Amino acid sequence: ANPLEIAKESYSMSPQTFPSTLFNDAVLYEANDGVAVIKMNQPQSMNTFSGELHSGVVVALDMASEDPSVRVVILTGSGKAFSAGGALGAGKGKSASDGFRAKEGSKIPPTVGAAIRNLRTGMRSSEILRSMDKPTIAAINGACAGAGFSWACACDLRFAAKSAILRTAFASAGLSGDYGGTWTLPRIVGPAKARELYLLNKKVGAEEAKLIGLVSDVFPDGEFMDRVLQEAKAMAQAPPLALKRIKQNLNDADHILSFSEALDHEAERHARCGFHPDAAEAGKAFREKRLGVYSGSARREPWEMSKL
Repeated sequence: ANPLEIAKESYSMSPQTFPSTLFNDAVLYEANDGVAVIKMNQPQSMNTFSGELHSGVVVALDMASEDPSVRVVILTGSGKAFSAGGALGAGKGKSASDGFRAKEGSKIPPTVGAAIRNLRTGMRSSEILRSMDKPTIAAINGACAGAGFSWACACDLRFAAKSAILRTAFASAGLSGDYGGTWTLPRIVGPAKARELYLLNKKVGAEEAKLIGLVSDVFPDGEFMDRVLQEAKAMAQAPPLALKRIKQNLNDADHILSFSEALDHEAERHARCGFHPDAAEAGKAFREKRLGVYSGSARREPWEMSKL
């Protein structure tokens, strides 16, 4: 049986005891204290987008999105790389974008139309990272390039290990860029800097990435994941409904909305948060100088289902 289908079935039966080994060896999953950690686990190939890795990450993202106990999601890599992006030299059947290029020796190359459909389907992963109701964090532990760079940019926050190197890398591969990076990067660092990073294809070290706003902070390699988890767990202490509404408001700002329309959305979401019991608990916890205990969920509420 397909291990990813087994993973989905097992998750639906017992989400709290889900064993990461049911994904495949390419992806590890762990959820504790309100934080889910999704680790790309093919260090020998710098966590490039093999079919197994890409599929495993998508399933893990869906699981974390649907699990009410998870409030913050971290995406990271094992070994010396976050992800080097597309597996351009992976060979037949091994690349997440298999069929994108004509295979060596093939007399019938794949059609452009099929390549577009396959690639667009795979790029749903970036949409999940950006649009899920929970904050997403890219924990950039090492080399981060190509589509891996685009995944990092699709996350809400990025933290980098001191030794991390980031690079768009598409120009040197003769490609224009995928997985949403050309849309997200200008919104993170500004249009001029985004053009520089894509067109000049420069390597960016962790400290420079922090300086230009590409990452929020840089942590020493030896304590990197501990520091990222510390940030994530602090965020997870907030009411989940408030985190959901904040992210929706910020995502709205990237759409073509007038200021008046943005205020309309803010007013509705803010008021709904205020009427939720978690808001009263947050105020009480602040006055009593303790952590809040929240019952709310980041799941869609009944009145929102008609908008899907």
